[in-house]
Amino acid sequence: MTKTLPKVPAAAPRRKRISADRLWSVAVLSPSVVLVLIFVYGFIARSGYVSLTDWGQDPVQALALNPVLKFVGLQNYSDLFSGFLQVRFRQEMTSTIFFTVFFIAGCLGLGLGLALLLDRNPRGEGIWRTIFLFPMSLSFIVTGTIWRWMLQPQGGVNQLPALLGAKPGTFAWLSSTAGVLKLDWNMLPLFTAVVVALVLGLVAFRALREGNSNRMTAAFICAALLLIWALVIGPNIKLTARPEFHGFNLALIGIIIAAVWQMSGYTMALYLAGLRGIPEELREAARVDGASEGKMYQYVVFPLLAPISLSAMIILGHISLKIFDLVYAMNGPDNSYTSVPALNMYITSFRGNQFAVGAAIGTILLILVALIVVPYLASQFRTQERT
Repeated sequence: MTKTLPKVPAAAPRRKRISADRLWSVAVLSPSVVLVLIFVYGFIARSGYVSLTDWGQDPVQALALNPVLKFVGLQNYSDLFSGFLQVRFRQEMTSTIFFTVFFIAGCLGLGLGLALLLDRNPRGEGIWRTIFLFPMSLSFIVTGTIWRWMLQPQGGVNQLPALLGAKPGTFAWLSSTAGVLKLDWNMLPLFTAVVVALVLGLVAFRALREGNSNRMTAAFICAALLLIWALVIGPNIKLTARPEFHGFNLALIGIIIAAVWQMSGYTMALYLAGLRGIPEELREAARVDGASEGKMYQYVVFPLLAPISLSAMIILGHISLKIFDLVYAMNGPDNSYTSVPALNMYITSFRGNQFAVGAAIGTILLILVALIVVPYLASQFRTQERT
């Protein structure tokens, strides 16, 4: 007769081990989570609250140990977008839009061109790759100092024609006061509605390709309502009492050149990694099917690089919206023709002691960055869940 041994439960030790691992993980991560909640989200919430007060309007209370703050709601935001004394901020917002567009276009175009050249394995590829990546290792302060010397109106780049016996250039790279592409600030609600409607239209088109009819219908309805609002109500909204024209100041050209010079190596590295990751079989199949070199890039290579382009645009857009140190190093804080909102926030808060207005500018920049980054992160998370 065989003797049956009692069964020992094996799940209990494993369950205890998993519980111990979870407790240990919580214990290790808790300090970091607490610090992030306090010093990131807590300070964001504090800045948002300060932006709704009058802190700084009374010079006596501005630097008081326990200032008496009065809640004013959205008054600071209203003054920034329509107040008589905040013309500089509105020009800075316009300059930021132009800077972002030209900065992203320059980095993507130059980075893609350099990546395509290196993808052909030229002689000394490693040396060229290091040269193109070197500017990215510098800080914006160093870059700004270098290009400030090179773009001096009486020297630097303007003296290059003199080396060939021609007259020196006369373009005022960093001190020009001329502006182009000027638009009335009162058209901002109309343009904003149109841009958002176009984005929603792209979302609807993408949902149609994915077969998501509910998202497509919702996006299409929202886009249609925004377009109707923009055409019917938008032109009647006046932010300022009189037309106020802002445009692209030519002094920003030098800053854009310096920024593209530094960050184009980054986009080159992204595109080069994407090009090297494309299987050679796909290119050979396109050639066998009769595609020319141009058609092969148009229909095979560039579509596969689209996710890289999107990621680069998000990162570069985030950098351009909060650019500060490059502008400060190249033109200082007092040149209003090349100023940006982050620089204005610094001047308003720490020179003028207008802490509520400075907090409002910072909150606006945070919202703009969030409008770019959050949808992208949400899309990436959805993509990871599907895979």
